[in-house]
Amino acid sequence: MKFSRAKCKVLHMGQNNPKHKYRLHGEWIESSPEEKDFGVLVDKKLNMTQQCALAAQKANCILGCITRSVTSRLREGILPLYSTLVRPHLEYCIQLWGSQYKKHLDLLEQVQRRPQS
Repeated sequence: MKFSRAKCKVLHMGQNNPKHKYRLHGEWIESSPEEKDFGVLVDKKLNMTQQCALAAQKANCILGCITRSVTSRLREGILPLYSTLVRPHLEYCIQLWGSQYKKHLDLLEQVQRRPQS
């Protein structure tokens, strides 16, 4: 299997990491402070604050589109749209990145409590 050097990055993790440089096909591989894998953004400290903010932002955007485009505010109409369009963004890989801090949970719950008027 051939690897593309442009798609390879090094993510140095840990406090005492010597941060070695690596080569692929004789060229240096670029180091990166954060990387996205399977849709989850991970930084060198395994901090998921940015991932949580991106998930909340995307869910808020979709919720705004629903609010602007649907005229009926009845629960029977909004709930299926919310369940199929918004919740997947809030729950994607939550077992991996969620619940680290109370502020993350509050941010996600703020999206869920957003008024639908």
